[in-house]
Amino acid sequence: MPKQSVTAMHKSHPTESSAPLTEVILSHPQTVLGNVHLEGMPQPGAHINLQGKTYLVLERHHRYQYKAGRYRLSRIRLYVQLVQDVAEKSLVNGRWVLGDITCRYNARSELVRCAVNPSGSCSQCRFYEPIAGHSYAAEKSQRG
Repeated sequence: MPKQSVTAMHKSHPTESSAPLTEVILSHPQTVLGNVHLEGMPQPGAHINLQGKTYLVLERHHRYQYKAGRYRLSRIRLYVQLVQDVAEKSLVNGRWVLGDITCRYNARSELVRCAVNPSGSCSQCRFYEPIAGHSYAAEKSQRG
């Protein structure tokens, strides 16, 4: 899977890095997971590993402070969501989307599976409805 993965490093010494600590925030329920140094600058859609769990980066916010005649990066915030099941993905038009793309309700998104069952598994979903005329619909009905 061609996704960027970043590992968090807890800061142990003040001179370890010139970049400020990154505040990692779980988007729902909104909870601060910690303040850490990250290897690299993860973009939205990237995965990060923190405290033994994998999270998907939803948003990245930077704050700058004007000091001594120039702007300096003062704070970084990442809004993330916990990755439950990374096996349920499909490559569509060069990007990875969650869930079963043969379903009418699939969001075709890297962040949300579908409108009716956004956090659940597609394999046993009672709302599954094949897309009429879709080339994958016949394949899904033969498997299921």
